[in-house]
Amino acid sequence: MSKHLVLVSHGLFCEELKKSTEMIMGPQENIHAVSLLPEEGPDDFRQKLEAVVEGLENVVVFADLLGGTPANVVSRMMLEGKKFDFYVGMNMPMVIGFLNGVLLDQDVDIVEFGTTNIQHVNDVLFSDDDDEDE
Repeated sequence: MSKHLVLVSHGLFCEELKKSTEMIMGPQENIHAVSLLPEEGPDDFRQKLEAVVEGLENVVVFADLLGGTPANVVSRMMLEGKKFDFYVGMNMPMVIGFLNGVLLDQDVDIVEFGTTNIQHVNDVLFSDDDDEDE
């Protein structure tokens, strides 16, 4: 049984995140994107999401923002009995971590993968480690 990753977001963020990930990792048949468009409401979004996950097992969902409509719809579906692993605050390192875990058949700590890749590059480039040589 393969894992499916469903990306949900406001606007086209999830679709573009999928495309960007595929630039790095190649085409991904088990990643699905469901966008909430400006002219849509929660019911429209839910219908699209239900159509995507229908018949899928072992579904992991990443959402853009806790408390936003996409995350609220997923949460409501879970409270009604739908089984998902669900994470919010999605970023590309989380998606790549998920894919690496599937490829290697290993459990990946998605939250750690997503957060440890957040860096302030100025601190990395201009750290005070050079002062140790003095």
